[in-house]
Amino acid sequence: MKRIPQSLLATAAFLSLGAAVHAQAPAGQAPAAVEPRQPRIEGDAFAAPTSSATGNSPAETEAPNTSYKPLLPNQTRAPKPETATKVKTEVVAKGLDSPWAMEFLPDGRMLVTEKAGKLRIVAKDGTPGPAISGVPKVDAKGQGGLLDVALSPSFPSDRRIYLSYSEPREKGNGTSVLRAKLIEENGVARLDEVKVIFRQMPTYDGDKHFGSRLVFAPDGKLFVTVGERSDKVTRVQAQDLTSGLGKVFRIDTDGNAPKDNPFTGGEKAKPEIWSYGHRNVQAAALDPQGRLWTAEHGPRGGDELNRPRPGVNYGWPEVSYGIEYSGEKIGEGKTQAGGTAQPVYYWDPVIGPSGMALYTGDAFPAWKDDFLIGGLVSGGLVAVKLDGDKVVSEERIPLDARIRDVRVGSDGAVYAVTDGPDGKILKLTPGT
Repeated sequence: MKRIPQSLLATAAFLSLGAAVHAQAPAGQAPAAVEPRQPRIEGDAFAAPTSSATGNSPAETEAPNTSYKPLLPNQTRAPKPETATKVKTEVVAKGLDSPWAMEFLPDGRMLVTEKAGKLRIVAKDGTPGPAISGVPKVDAKGQGGLLDVALSPSFPSDRRIYLSYSEPREKGNGTSVLRAKLIEENGVARLDEVKVIFRQMPTYDGDKHFGSRLVFAPDGKLFVTVGERSDKVTRVQAQDLTSGLGKVFRIDTDGNAPKDNPFTGGEKAKPEIWSYGHRNVQAAALDPQGRLWTAEHGPRGGDELNRPRPGVNYGWPEVSYGIEYSGEKIGEGKTQAGGTAQPVYYWDPVIGPSGMALYTGDAFPAWKDDFLIGGLVSGGLVAVKLDGDKVVSEERIPLDARIRDVRVGSDGAVYAVTDGPDGKILKLTPGT
């Protein structure tokens, strides 16, 4: 075997998807918290991870939009499983108006957000309940509206829920997070003690790239993902630590920055920032170790799967595996750069990731600990299997619908929310 030069090993180690690569904090700011470095490029580090259940052909067969080449093995177009998972699909709820997110209540009912600003409880028989009162006004233009919903880790006792939404503001809008108590009395639900705990700043008069997913970590802190508002004048702020555009935030349940965040104590950087250089993160979930993973929208090509780490720069818009919708390069057309982390995985053409869940059930053994990602463009689910922090395989589960969110039920079934004015909730169980 030809020996890999040490200079290449050093470069790969720096840019490796697992390396804790950090941009320097601006003067006067506290340096980013770093995870302990682990040995990276040794022995067969350049070999793609394999599985006995993996086939030899990729899940993606369409022509890519770019001629860019991945830096790492299996960083894109990973092989699909040798045997496709058989799935039975049934509609368990319908008549939802552009649903955006769902969350299971402890009793098996579903809490569903609708883009126009309505929050509903879907009964166990699939019947959508009336709109819950107390939801604030949302700016539902374009990609905006009522977005994600998450239950408090102590929901059975405190009845608190958290909602993200595009908040109408003077001279524009922005992604905000509210906390409220869900009250149910005499068969009627309402929100009480409503309080906005966090606002993405600056305000911008646009209708795109609001994010947004809400994920509670095992320590009770809340991750909030957002976008960079799409336009060229705002996208550059994804690299600006004084701006809240294009970031993943980590806050407590009152909206404050935890003291162990990477930029806490700085004079200028926003202390709520966890990671930066993101485009539009609409999918997020925890892995079996309780670590945050995200999937974000690229431009034309370049959707990314990342494991956001504290203080790490994920490159947008200076680095991307995608191109402008016009076909032009993004900036200088770089796919890697010092001080930025490579995506764990990317898609070209895009899948349009929206909604993400770790499969923890028993109904689909082949998907155990896989990430299931909703595809707005791919029209189904994408199952991504990992070996450590590397992708082993990718499986496409066609559903002939734009998928907005995905959740795993206590019964081990998978529930997918379809987009559009006649939104549905699909239940996936093993087929024959």
